Amino acid sequence: MKIVAVNASPRKGWNTDTLVNHAAKGAEEAGAEVIHFDLYRLEKYTGCISCFGCKKNQFKGHCIVRDGLTQVLDAIREADGLIIGSPNYLSEMSASFRALYERLIFQNLTYNRENPCCNERKIPVVLIMSSNAPDTMYLNLVKNYQNTFSRFIGDCEILISGNTLQLKDYDATDWKWSMFDPESKIKRHEEVFPEECQKAYEMGKKLISR
Repeated sequence: MKIVAVNASPRKGWNTDTLVNHAAKGAEEAGAEVIHFDLYRLEKYTGCISCFGCKKNQFKGHCIVRDGLTQVLDAIREADGLIIGSPNYLSEMSASFRALYERLIFQNLTYNRENPCCNERKIPVVLIMSSNAPDTMYLNLVKNYQNTFSRFIGDCEILISGNTLQLKDYDATDWKWSMFDPESKIKRHEEVFPEECQKAYEMGKKLISR
């Protein structure tokens, strides 16, 4: 089995990237081949440009724009499962996540009431979001993404990691970040975040049997 793991965070080695890698490790140790993509390290790309090329019969289910995202879209199309993670920036997923999301979903949308989705090969999805806000604050946002992924890509499970650690040293910032309690952030990162990493691992491991 082939699993695509997508990191839609610009910060290598931090919360989102770590959770995606744990999920990928679970899939790998269950016997899958995992292909990794870091969206912020690809060649230049955009979100959907609404050219409607994917609405032509010869391109059904295929975004015809050729750029840095093409290899990701092609890999997902051939994969048996998808792991994708994004941080929450300003109450939304990252811009890179949105660009891929638009292109991934819209290519499968037919605008046909009888058959709104042309994707005939559904695959399971693990969707991960990290945020420095409480775990439940953006639950509805993530559930909306979950529903859309389930409709157009395949059955989607979600993992939200909230109240995340943003910096190793909060005192090193020029501005005092008085909104946060560094000690509680560190405590949660040491006690709760490892449990979330284990959950991501188990979700990735389970992915190949869904």
